[in-house]
Amino acid sequence: MTKAYLSLERHFARLASLDDALGILSWDKEVMMPPGAAERRGENLAMLEGMRHDMLTAPHMADLLAEATAPADPWQSANLAEMRRQHTRATALPTDLVEARAQATARCEMIWRTARDTSDFASLRPALEDVLRLTREAAVAMGEVLGLSPYDALLDSFDPGTRQTDIDPVFATLRADLPNLIGTVLERQASLPAITPPHGPFPVARQEVLGRQLMRQLGFDMTRGRLDVSTHPFCGGATQDVRLTTRYDENDFIPAMMGVLHETGHALYDMGLPKAWLSQPVGQAGGMTLHESQSLLMEMQFCRSRAFADWLAPHVQAAFGITEGTPGWDGAALHRQLIHVEPGFIRVDADEVTYPAHILVRYELEKALIAGDLSIADLPSAFNDGIHSLLGLRVPDDRRGCMQDIHWPEGLFGYFPCYALGAMAAAQFRVAACTQVPGITPAIARGDFAPLLSWLRTNVHGRARSASMRQIVQDATGTPLDASAYLAHIHQRYVVGAADA
Repeated sequence: MTKAYLSLERHFARLASLDDALGILSWDKEVMMPPGAAERRGENLAMLEGMRHDMLTAPHMADLLAEATAPADPWQSANLAEMRRQHTRATALPTDLVEARAQATARCEMIWRTARDTSDFASLRPALEDVLRLTREAAVAMGEVLGLSPYDALLDSFDPGTRQTDIDPVFATLRADLPNLIGTVLERQASLPAITPPHGPFPVARQEVLGRQLMRQLGFDMTRGRLDVSTHPFCGGATQDVRLTTRYDENDFIPAMMGVLHETGHALYDMGLPKAWLSQPVGQAGGMTLHESQSLLMEMQFCRSRAFADWLAPHVQAAFGITEGTPGWDGAALHRQLIHVEPGFIRVDADEVTYPAHILVRYELEKALIAGDLSIADLPSAFNDGIHSLLGLRVPDDRRGCMQDIHWPEGLFGYFPCYALGAMAAAQFRVAACTQVPGITPAIARGDFAPLLSWLRTNVHGRARSASMRQIVQDATGTPLDASAYLAHIHQRYVVGAADA
């Protein structure tokens, strides 16, 4: 181990502390901050982002990285490689651009909160155009240094090593198969006896109690995290302080409950990263495809299964004061609700059959936006056309159209493909975990997630960035990442209708 490498470890530990501070400030901005503080908070975040960038790109960092030799320890060697990757990306951008992007996204996100509620795209448009302009400028600069197209440079920031050439063939298969698959599933669903969902109201306070109970059941450590409310559900916070949010509807408890389960999957990944490396680049999560695979593994793969629904039903009844035996509240009825398929406008509420359509639309649009082939002014109509093409729906307003997600106002272009790739990885992980540890499925039926969490800690969480996303999927499942396990899962649960699906 060289002196230069040890100096780099100390330097990156300081950067990790700054990242934690940024994480808490960003969480507060979306959850607790009074709206009148938005302008100053944007300035604070921009300044801190600039400080972080200056620390990472300081001249002595290049000298240390050039001097450091790969340590014999494989984790240290992977850590050095990740340090170099992050430094290369950072040096592609001038500090003033980093600060300008941070301030523009903070401003746009605050405008989005109000504009979304009133479906006022006109008021959002100037700020969103500013975010796109700065994001495109950053993408071009990074692409020139990395030898990538601008969009691939953005993809690489969320999922290191992933390229459009990896995504396009998989998404082409989904696009070709999805319309017929949705049609087949809807036909089968229509042939089943009708169900009547339970009627509310479902008080928010009781939904919160249920959500926290389920978080603990899955393995969330409430001494190292919390649950709150935000306009758009997310998981954030800082190292050893993992904060997740959901949003509530008193007429329907399922969206908030499943949102909590989804974000808990993210949180468990963050909580399961190796403690010895938490302050180092190699100790970070292995990209957003893996992160989304963990949320979708919990929410979609396991928590919408019949086995889990049977365990869950009496807890839902208790949460809302429902007498045992009340029609429509047993495990079978709850399972039917959890796997109900219906094309809808809102991505985060979509079932797992129609969900990929939402991602396909966004993927094509953001590629066109970054390439300059689509303007922000034309985004609403293009979005609406895409949803109609794949789901047959006429989007009634921009609140349920291109304004529903926070990602583009926050400058997160290149993120959306990770959702669909994560769904594929989640299906592969479920097959592998249940094959390698036969006790997982019976344990889930008892509400016991410990065997599953143990497998994930070993095969996914504990590996952090010691290997690439694709290598982690390959090692854990024995097969490369592709759509086959996902499509087989959809067929088994929604077409065959297997009892334990």
